[in-house]
Amino acid sequence: MYILIAIIVVLAIYLLSVYNKLATMRVRIVASIQEIGNQLKRQAQLLPNLADIFQGAKKQEKEIFKMLTDARKTIIEAIKSGNDKAIDVSQDYLQKALGQLKIVMESNPQMQSITTLPALVENLRDTADKIMYARRVMIDLSADYNIMLVTFPSKIVAGLFGFRQTAGLKTPTTGEFLEVSEAETKTPDLDLEK
Repeated sequence: MYILIAIIVVLAIYLLSVYNKLATMRVRIVASIQEIGNQLKRQAQLLPNLADIFQGAKKQEKEIFKMLTDARKTIIEAIKSGNDKAIDVSQDYLQKALGQLKIVMESNPQMQSITTLPALVENLRDTADKIMYARRVMIDLSADYNIMLVTFPSKIVAGLFGFRQTAGLKTPTTGEFLEVSEAETKTPDLDLEK
């Protein structure tokens, strides 16, 4: 009789521990998605400042201004939709705009002399890094969660309590963000004889 009670208690403890782990992982996945949203909002707030600097300093750089404005719009749309593909598109567009910005900054000494510009660009780069980190966390959490849903014996517990797999984030394997422009591959001419 005591052995049966002990087996039931051990089984109940196991059931509760697996349930709690799955529930915790599901909450952490949602939290990581929220962190991605927070960082996207930060990007959307920084981009108008960058656009203002370019608009005031270089009227002829209308393309950069338009790209930054469009990047902000795609980020805001991605935040509203919560769609993984929209997030990918917004980040691709921002990376393209930042690449163009880097080329303009390097080729224009006037742009380099604006003191707030490097800090602003660094903030955008830092935010992009944080988004990548938050996405990595989301991917890892989703993988760990999904592994528990398909491995024995946690699969049984997950089925009993109705846990379902999560898609996680999908990363595109094609797109402009994977391409390097000719201007980005050029190295500055160095006079090594000086």
